[in-house]
Parts: sequence; structure tokens; C-alpha cells
Amino acid sequence: MNEPFPFLAQTTADCPAGLLTKAQALKTPRVALVNAGSDTSLNGLREATELGLANPILIGDKAKIKASAERIGWDISPYRLENAPHDTAAPLAAELARNGEADSIMKGQLHTSTFLKGLLPSKAGLREKGTRCGHVFHITKPGSERPLLLTDAALNVNPSVDTRKACLTHAVRLAEILGDTQVKAGLLAPTEDPIPSIPNTGEAAEIAEWAKTALPNATVQGPMALDLIFSKRAAEVKKYTSDVSGDADIMLAPNITSGNALFKMMVLGMGCCAGGLVMGLKVPLLLTSRSQQAPARICSAALGAIVAAAA
Repeated sequence: MNEPFPFLAQTTADCPAGLLTKAQALKTPRVALVNAGSDTSLNGLREATELGLANPILIGDKAKIKASAERIGWDISPYRLENAPHDTAAPLAAELARNGEADSIMKGQLHTSTFLKGLLPSKAGLREKGTRCGHVFHITKPGSERPLLLTDAALNVNPSVDTRKACLTHAVRLAEILGDTQVKAGLLAPTEDPIPSIPNTGEAAEIAEWAKTALPNATVQGPMALDLIFSKRAAEVKKYTSDVSGDADIMLAPNITSGNALFKMMVLGMGCCAGGLVMGLKVPLLLTSRSQQAPARICSAALGAIVAAAA
């Protein structure tokens, strides 16, 4: 009964060295940590700071932030500290970003919904009118530097076709920022055939057709079942002609349930490192989780630094 669950990975991946090196070569971004008064949140930002990935701005209850910093043994006196307790922290971070005083925003000790409500609405001033945001995970397996960019597994619950187009656009942009000039994307569905009884299959075909004009520098194919996205052999067996099979850089999920399950299986079952951020705003948002291990937090910070520098 005490043995590890058999599907859990026994080894985990580090943040890819190439990604870390790329981020460290850039100007260190000013990272606003929202509700910074917890040991876990501060430790995550300290890791990024010590690696040259962040110049901290600590936002929240000053007393709690100072107490937490003392507990973890971090001297925060060199850094900007803003007193904005509870629900005022995220709006203050948005104000700093609007004014050009913060280059990225990181979630601290607060519910994701509260964090996003202070940053995503138009009144926060970080999003152009009509712009749809999307979350992108950068996932690498142990021993590999090549990522799979998975969208959207964390933000949009049941995205419309237009929202999925935006998520795909954000993922392609991230791939290009990271240096991929021949991006290949697979649109996840249960089958490669558009079937009226499974609406997301026809929607994937619609998105793939749209991408031919909207994303001319990317090869986008769908609908594709998971085996066809991951395996060239599966495509050969099924006589499915594809330049994406076995070589995908991006996977677009039809909804958050499938995307989030896939992300967690890759992390828990394969030991992958998954950093992630929300794109579509004036600055990237780093949605770090309390359960994330250090490599994922570092990967998220590195991605934030790279995207902030490309803004």
C-alpha cells in the first residue's frame, strides 16, 4: 500500500538549459508578485531572482510579506514593496504594468479567479478591446530540450472557435519567439474525421482552414486524434497523410478538461517540466501553482522573461 502509484513518474525533468540560458541573456524583467505574503510564493520568486530571471516587486500586506521573508531567510530590503492587501493587490499590479513599471505579473497566495479578475477585464487596461487571452504550457520531457506547447489547459473552460483561434495564434507567436521558424500544430480531437455528433471535430477542421491564411508561417492540421499528433507510425498505419504527425510543436485542446488532463498526465506520469503563462495582455501573466516544483516555476519565470523582452 505504500508503493508509489504505478502511473506516477519516478524522475522529473529540469527546466531546459537552453531556455534558461536564453532568458538569462536578456534584460532582467521587473516581476510583480501579487499577494506576496506567503512562504511558497516568495520562495518561487526568490528562485527566479537568484537565477537572474526577475527583479522583484512585492505586492500585498506589507507585514505578512516581511514576516514571510524573515521565515525563509530572504533579505527583501533591496526590492520594491507595495502595501496592497487582499483584492487590491491585482489591480495595483495592473496599474504598474499599464504605467510601464512592471514587465510581468506572477500569481502569489490567492485564488486564480481573484488574480485574473483583477487583470483580464478591459477596465484593468492590459488588454486591447476584442483581444482574447490564452494560456500556453511549455512542456519538456526528461532529457529533452524540445518543447510541446499546449493550449489552452488552464484558462478558457469551453472556448469558442474564435477563442481557440486566438489561443493557437498565441502559441504560434510563443514558438516563434523561442526561435522556431517552422511551427507545426495539431488540433486535438477524438478522431481525424469531422463528425456532426462530435462538434469539436468540425470546428478543428474550420480552424485548420482558417490558419492557412491567418497563420501562413505555421503548418496546422486538424482534427487529429492524440495518437496521430504524437506518432508518425500511427499516421502510417492509419494511412493519414500529415507533416505534423510525430513532429508537432503545438497542440490545441478543444476544452480545458482534455487539455488539463493531458498536461497533468505528462507532468505526473511522464515527469515532464511544464512552465506556463497567459498571453494576450500588455505583459505576460505567470500562473504558478503551490504544488509546482522548482523546475516548473523556473521555467515559467524564464518564459516570462523571454516574452517580456519580445513585447
